[in-house]
Amino acid sequence: MSRRAKRMDRHHRRNKGSAVLNLVSLMDIFTILVFFLLVNSGEVQVLPNAKALSLPESLAEVKPKENLVVMVNQREILVQGHRVIDLSQPLPEGNLLPALQNELQRHAERSKNSSIEPFKGSITIMGDKGIPYTLLKRVMATCAQSEYPRVSLAVLRKAEQKAGGQTL
Repeated sequence: MSRRAKRMDRHHRRNKGSAVLNLVSLMDIFTILVFFLLVNSGEVQVLPNAKALSLPESLAEVKPKENLVVMVNQREILVQGHRVIDLSQPLPEGNLLPALQNELQRHAERSKNSSIEPFKGSITIMGDKGIPYTLLKRVMATCAQSEYPRVSLAVLRKAEQKAGGQTL
């Protein structure tokens, strides 16, 4: 064997079976990833996903805040995912919906008694785009009478369009 071959053989025998994993670099990457996820997790507002709900589209710029959510579709009215009114039954006369009002007042009392954050009276209504306006108006009036004067409507954000019809 040549001297070069002997030296290479010695080198291979010396480093045989000793794989080295540098954990410092791996820990740095995971630390950066954790900070990135923590910082960016607060920017997204997640509204409940209802398959029976088709939201209208809008060019809204303001992101929704974390509020009490009322979902209105063709079949029912839900507060925080719990059915309050079955719309297949005839609704009571008047401008307000008593069952919804009772549920909203119960949530308001619970929020006022909670020491986590002060009660703001904010509510988000997720209304199907096919519901009658009179029903939406009654839901909004009931919310306003039930200590929730700050009403927001949830919409899907659609892309803005230029005058030439091109999407931004």
